[in-house]
Amino acid sequence: MTAPRTPRLSGVAVFFTVFLPFALGHYLSSLLRNVNAVLASHLVGELALSPGQLGLLTSAFFFAFALAQLPVGIALDRYGPRRVQLAMMLAASSGALLFANGTGFGQLLFARAVMGCGLGGCFMAAVKALSTWIAPSRLPSVHGYLIAAGGLGAATATMPVRAALEYTDWRGLFVILAALVACTGLLVALLTPRMEGQGASRAPLLGALREVWRTPAFRKVSSLVLIPHAVFFGVQGLWIGRWLSDVGRYSEDGVAYLLYLGMAAVIFGAIAVGMITEWAGRRGMPPLDVAAAGVTMFVLVQAAFVFNHPPSFPMLSVMFTLVGTVTGIEYAIVAQAMPRELTGRAATFLNLLIFIGAFLVQAGFGLVVGLWKPDALGRAPAAAYQAAFGLLVLIQLPGLWAFARRRPQESPAVA
Repeated sequence: MTAPRTPRLSGVAVFFTVFLPFALGHYLSSLLRNVNAVLASHLVGELALSPGQLGLLTSAFFFAFALAQLPVGIALDRYGPRRVQLAMMLAASSGALLFANGTGFGQLLFARAVMGCGLGGCFMAAVKALSTWIAPSRLPSVHGYLIAAGGLGAATATMPVRAALEYTDWRGLFVILAALVACTGLLVALLTPRMEGQGASRAPLLGALREVWRTPAFRKVSSLVLIPHAVFFGVQGLWIGRWLSDVGRYSEDGVAYLLYLGMAAVIFGAIAVGMITEWAGRRGMPPLDVAAAGVTMFVLVQAAFVFNHPPSFPMLSVMFTLVGTVTGIEYAIVAQAMPRELTGRAATFLNLLIFIGAFLVQAGFGLVVGLWKPDALGRAPAAAYQAAFGLLVLIQLPGLWAFARRRPQESPAVA
């Protein structure tokens, strides 16, 4: 049953009471998701973590994030984003505090999972809140601003975090982040207007997800973009930084700077993908074709990592995130292709698959790198990363091949 429409607020009121609190939550979610890329050397040095343990520790965020998707989707429909976001952010804050006080791998693993679970609803809660208070005609541009806020959070996880470590250690940093997350949850509860008619949706979830999966458009976009999207999330949040440190031999300041440039590129990449997709659409090119071209470029960037040409290292670290933002087009394609009554569950299902994939990529990358013996300083050899990136390229090729075989048989309207 459709909830009654709530009265519209002025643009200024929507910005300060809806967009800003929820965008801040998405900002902090992206920051905490990516912060281990800069903290990796500190965690390895203090806790003597192997590459496999580091990958598993960092990827626990993705696994818990993925597990939270379906329950969060149900809760958002039933209780609304205001109440759900408050509870989830308080849980995430407790996870950050646990991480700050962890003394062993098991404790940190559990704390990282709690953080991922608590932050698992930030993006979807923001989308649901914005769709309630903002006119449909303005949603695409506001959605882009929300993604940009996440890119800003990812950028903050680099040089700003590195600068903060001049005044505190990583434990103190997580105490500060825990406080910010809790305050953001309270900000949502205090500022966001109450929504009328909330809580009526009780449609069978599993049946809806089966219907989503049976939709040809969902399977087409998933076969092409899902694995590259998981690779993008799984690698950029940890292994690009380790690759720059181990193979490129960059200092911590140098790694932080290049990561900052790469994460900042997410903001420009997200805006550019939207503009290019709109431009191509006016010329009869469907979004899935744009996605295929972007994924091809993304796979070529990864293949360049395998060749291990040192002068290209700075450019590749930035190009990985800049080009990788094309995978975000997946959400828009699914939203356009699915029936309106299934778009929410389709986005939730897509998130579930993406973050399970990101967990497997991030943990698996560490296991592959861990097959090689590190040097006296704990740095893995270049061959380890070449093998890991080579495997990533191989698992993405079937999706491109399937698209290339299918494309000549389909009209632009179907593709």
